[in-house]
Amino acid sequence: MLLALDVGNTNIHLGVFRGDALLAHWDISNNRDRTPDELGTLLRLLFAGKGIDPGEVRSAALASVVPQVTEGIVEAVRRFFGAACFVLGPAADVGIAIRYEDAREVGADRVANAVGGHARYGGPLIVVDFGTATTFDAIAADGSYLGGAIAPGLRISIDALAQRTARLPRIELVRPGAAIGTNTAASMQAGIIFGYAGLVESLIRRISLELGGSPAVVATGGLAELIVRETGAVTVVDQHLTLEGLRLLWERQTR
Repeated sequence: MLLALDVGNTNIHLGVFRGDALLAHWDISNNRDRTPDELGTLLRLLFAGKGIDPGEVRSAALASVVPQVTEGIVEAVRRFFGAACFVLGPAADVGIAIRYEDAREVGADRVANAVGGHARYGGPLIVVDFGTATTFDAIAADGSYLGGAIAPGLRISIDALAQRTARLPRIELVRPGAAIGTNTAASMQAGIIFGYAGLVESLIRRISLELGGSPAVVATGGLAELIVRETGAVTVVDQHLTLEGLRLLWERQTR
């Protein structure tokens, strides 16, 4: 079995594959003070909850945008699963051309999304990943990674409003009943959720024009469903796209 880990600034999305089948998946917080022993113990508990034997894990694949926790995660996987960990980085053979000015600047999760997205949906393709930041990635018909856009994530936007204003509270991320809010929370929800849907539609439209053709649009990330239902611009939601890309990249390294 393969353990795949997508390490973001806020959460870690992880899953276990047997062959190309995703057997189980979890989301845990990315606590940067967590020790390798604590993480390894938590992972084993998660496995036990799904009835999966940790001893069956033979390898691991990791995409991380938080360098300070990467080494600890690799160590936890080694200690508690006895598995070597493939870490997706700039030197990895990813099988696609990276057209960014400096390929080292492209986040590992964005590369995994491009690989997994093109394998599943072909190209041209736009991948929208709703994480701590929301990223928009453009993939050409031949699978080349062309670049994209980065916007503040939904939670960052809400936190900024609460932190930088005297009277606006932190609010729950739920859909408001109308665009005209009749209280502060509903007004903020309308501005954030409906306004963010407009941001997503606008960037998809602009990127599509530059890509040419009729690109498929795939959304992933924990908050994807909340925004996607407010717009018709997204073709499909695939919550495990990054894990699938990691699986394919791990297979490429082990051929």
